[in-house]
Order: sequence, then C-alpha cells, then structure tokens
Amino acid sequence: MHDPIKLKDHQQESMLVNRRLIACGALVALMSVTLVARLYFLQVTDYATNATVSENNRIHVLPIPPERGLIFDRNGKVLAENLPSFNLTLTRERAGNSQVVLDQVTDILHLSPEQRLQCDKALKKSRHPFEPVTLLHDLSEEQIALIEVNRYKLPGIDVDAEFVRHYPYGEHFAHSVGFVGRINEREAARLDSTEYRGTEYVGKTGIEHFYEPQLHGHVGYEEVETNAQGRVMRVLKKVPPVAGENIVLGLDVDLQVAAEKALGDRRGSVVALDPNTGQVLAMVSNPSFDPNLFVNGISSAQYAELRDSIDRPLFNRALRGLYSPGSTIKPVVAIAGLDTGTITPATRVFDPGYFQLPNYDHKYRNWNHSGDGWVDLGTAIKRSNDTYFYDVAHKLGIDRMHDYLTRFGLGSKVSIDMAEESPGLMPSREWKRATRRQAWFPGETVILGIGQGYMQVTPLQLAEATSLIASKGAWHRPRLAESVGGEDVVDAHPMPDIHLSNPHDWDAVNYGMQLVMHDPGGGARAAGQGAQYRIAGKSGTAQIVAIRQGERYNRLKTQERHRDNALFVGFAPASEPSIVVSVTIENGEAGGRVAGPVVREIMDAWLLDQDGKLKPQYAVPAETASGKHA
Repeated sequence: MHDPIKLKDHQQESMLVNRRLIACGALVALMSVTLVARLYFLQVTDYATNATVSENNRIHVLPIPPERGLIFDRNGKVLAENLPSFNLTLTRERAGNSQVVLDQVTDILHLSPEQRLQCDKALKKSRHPFEPVTLLHDLSEEQIALIEVNRYKLPGIDVDAEFVRHYPYGEHFAHSVGFVGRINEREAARLDSTEYRGTEYVGKTGIEHFYEPQLHGHVGYEEVETNAQGRVMRVLKKVPPVAGENIVLGLDVDLQVAAEKALGDRRGSVVALDPNTGQVLAMVSNPSFDPNLFVNGISSAQYAELRDSIDRPLFNRALRGLYSPGSTIKPVVAIAGLDTGTITPATRVFDPGYFQLPNYDHKYRNWNHSGDGWVDLGTAIKRSNDTYFYDVAHKLGIDRMHDYLTRFGLGSKVSIDMAEESPGLMPSREWKRATRRQAWFPGETVILGIGQGYMQVTPLQLAEATSLIASKGAWHRPRLAESVGGEDVVDAHPMPDIHLSNPHDWDAVNYGMQLVMHDPGGGARAAGQGAQYRIAGKSGTAQIVAIRQGERYNRLKTQERHRDNALFVGFAPASEPSIVVSVTIENGEAGGRVAGPVVREIMDAWLLDQDGKLKPQYAVPAETASGKHA
C-alpha cells in the first residue's frame, strides 16, 4: 500500500512568504535610511571638510625655484653663472608602479648600475604630493629623444628644464668662489623647507656657501588645476620667484691667472690683498680642482681620486694650511720691540753665529753660522739675522710677544666672509699649561722670535699682518666680496687700529724690508732687481723636521716632502702700498730664492701695464721712491 500524499498548507506558506517580505522590506528600509543619513552627513554636516579635500585633490601648489645670483670679479667677468639643463623627473602619483616605470627607463636609456642606484635613492626622498622627483640631471639630446619617443609607456615621466650652476673658469677659483652641490639629508633638515621647495642645490664651500641666503633668492609658486590623472589643466594663480642677488668680488681674473702662472706646478698658496680696503685681489691654492664636477654629483671614482691624492687638491691651503711663518714674522717682532722700548732702530746686537741664554750652554744658531758681527735693526731685517731676533724675543718675553702678535691677527680668524678659515695658533703660557700641562720655557720664547716652535699661521694671516705694516696699523679685515646686491660689504665687527707710541717705527721696519729687496746684501735682491718701483719684502724658510744641535740642513739627505717650506711676504710700492702678497711654497726650501720671484711676478702683473711700464697711478715722487729712512 502507498503512503497518502500530504496536502499543501497554503496558510502556513503564505505566512512564511509574508514574514520574508517584511524582513526584506525592513532591510531595504534600514539600508535606505543608512544611505540617506550618510549622504546627509557628507553633504550637509561635513560639507566644508569634504569640499576642501576635493579641492585639494583638484588644485595643487607647485614651487618655482628662483634663479641663483651671479658672481663676478672686480672687472665684471662672470665667475659663476647659470646655464640651462634638462632633467628627467618622475611624479609618483601619476606613475602608478614607480619601479616598473623605472625599469622601463633603465632599459630605454641603458642606465648603468650606479645611475639606477641614484634613481632609486631619489625616489626614496620625502617630497610633497604631485611634486616631481628628479631622477637624472643634464640629459643629452639623444636621451631626450628616446624619452619622447617612448613616452606612451612611461606614465609620470617628464623632461623638465632648469638652470644649473656653471663655473667658466673651472679650477682657477675653486677655493675662493667655491661650488654648489645637491642638497643632502642633513642640509635638508637645516634649510627652510618652504624656501627650498623645488631647489636641489645649495652652496657647499667658499662664497657660494657663505652668501647662500643672498645668492639663493626666494621661491615662487603657482596654483594649478589637475585632472584625475594628475595632468595640469590650467594655471589658477602664479607668484613669480625672486632671483638671488648678484655678488661682485674683489678678485681680479688676470691677477689670479698671473699668480697661478708664477706659482707653477708647485704645491702652495698665494694671497694678494689691497692694504687700503682689505679686498682679496687673488687667492690661489695649488693644486686645485674643477668645481663643475660637484654640481650635479661627482662620481665615486672621481671623488676618491681627489680625496686620496697625496697633493690634497680639495684642501684650501690659503685659508686652512697651517705653517710655521719662519722669518716672515720678524718685521712684526721688530714692531713689538720698538713699541715697547726694548730696542730702537739704532740698537746693535753682536752676532757670533749663535745666541745663548744666560746660564745655558745650548746654542741657538743663526742661519749664517759664521755670524754677521754687529747688526742694527735695518741690517737684521735685511740679512734676516736670527741672532738679533733671538735677543729681541728674549728681552720681550712671551707675554708681550703674545700680546703684540695677536694684535696683528696671528692666531685668530681675520676674514669677514671666508668660513673655512683656520684660526691658526699663537702660543702663550696659558695655552701651554692648558694643552700640554707644562710651564713655558725661555727657549720657546727665543725660537718664537724667528717664527719657529708652536706658532702656526695661515697664508691669509701672514698677508693681513704684512698689510698692517703696509698701512701703518690701519685694520682692514680681508674679504672676498666687494658688494652684494649692489650694496658695499661693510665690516660689522671692525678690529681696532694699531697705534704706536712713535709712528716713525713703521718707517724703520718698512725701510728694513726695502733693503731685503734692493740692497746689495739683501736676502731677496735678485727678486727685486730691475723693478720700476720700490718693494718692501721679507723672506722666510721654515723647518718641517727638527735638526739636531750642531747639524746642518742637507737637502740631499731629506725627503722631498720633509724639506723646508719657502715663504715670502711683501708690499709695493713701498711708500704708498697698493698690493700686499703672501706666498707659501711647500718644501720650496729657500724663501728669498724660490718664493721671492713669485711675489715679484705677481706685483709686476698688478702694477705694470701691458707694455711693461709702471701704471701712472702707482708712480711716486723720486725722493719718496728712493726708500731712504728719515
């Protein structure tokens, strides 16, 4: 028998359907209410916030970097300029997958592993939304063409033009003008992020670094409207940038070239000053380097070659080189002796070839071991007699020596606008006690009188000390910049002039320095021979390694880099100086014979015209030019 067929319960099914319909309707109603509530919140309650967000997604502020100020020499020749360059940029918001795009660029331009690494580093740097990231600098015409042909598969990639720094004279002014380079992370944290938006370069050394705020200018901007892909549709507002201020230096291109030619391929430095203003006329540090290598990023191999060179081309010898001044310091010691009454121009000292302290057996040798007999101040300067200045230093004592030499700028920074300058070292009792934990010994005072011992100076300091003798104590602090933005550079912290109790003491030292150049017994008479003007000069030969008591210097037994340094300072015309020159030649051995002719060449380049005749403005009356001391 079959089971009976169940009949449908229509009432029950109808109730089930109705319950389901009610549940669905309730769900739909709930969702509708939620949607309406959300729309109300977005469009009414939170309208202002969302309107701003929407506007920010559509409108972007793009920076316009300012054009960097130019740098000129005193005659209007451009030392630092801006040239157009084309860079490869990527906007990440438009690129989608940046690494895929970068792979395409690598294949298209055949980038080296080092260039690819450079691009990867650039992408990791923080930046504002829709702000392009520079991947490669200074694209060639071929590279630009390849990018344009393949642009359809390079979303977010653009070729942008900008001005980049260029130094037309290359290595000639690398140590004075300096150079700019790309902003690193440490500099980015220090710089004003608003002013430097869109700027990739900052001054690293020299004038470029010291006057960075003035040279940089002020950033501009433009508000642009973009589409959903980030493409610029139109410019809504534009504020142009303010270009950096131009700077005129006191440097003279022709004199700089002449100084480098006179120095030749020898390691050393030249500093030429105007004693009446403090302007730096020439500043040479040899060997040098091409600053253009650093603008867009120097390669690791190139930088390693410069950094590891035994000749240290990156080192600014004129500002940072520390040397024993040797006999170039004797005119300053003479001023100290005269002004304190320790000596007079007529004071004589007997020189048997050495000096001895009372109750001591040690002999401090004169360079002329046979001695010069009785010498007065003029003869002592002319002959560079060590014994005379040993005696003066001993009588002065370290305290008075220190006080006078520091007044001439020795042992401290003297420049207005050269940030890399070293202060040097002017020793004292206190200094030795603090650094060596020892008392000061009389013998250390003795050798300080001839520029040996602990004392260390820079070529710039030697030039300034000599300038003070030339100007009879009028302080004009050295400076590279003559004007910034059309305004003359003024010393905000002027040094006090040096006033002597007897102003004629300046003339006595000046006369002795003239004898060095023009007297038959002068130590640099060969360098002064045939000059159409009077030169006041002083040579110096400073030891690098000590020589034992009783031994003599033998160049053949001394390694080349252990040989004495050759130094020379001078000014001309002697009666009305217009140029001061300080020359340091490392391991040059003889100051008068080696460095003296370099000074003469530089002075000729400044004082003589193209026909080799003395320029009219530097001519002085015959009786004054004779150099006789009253």
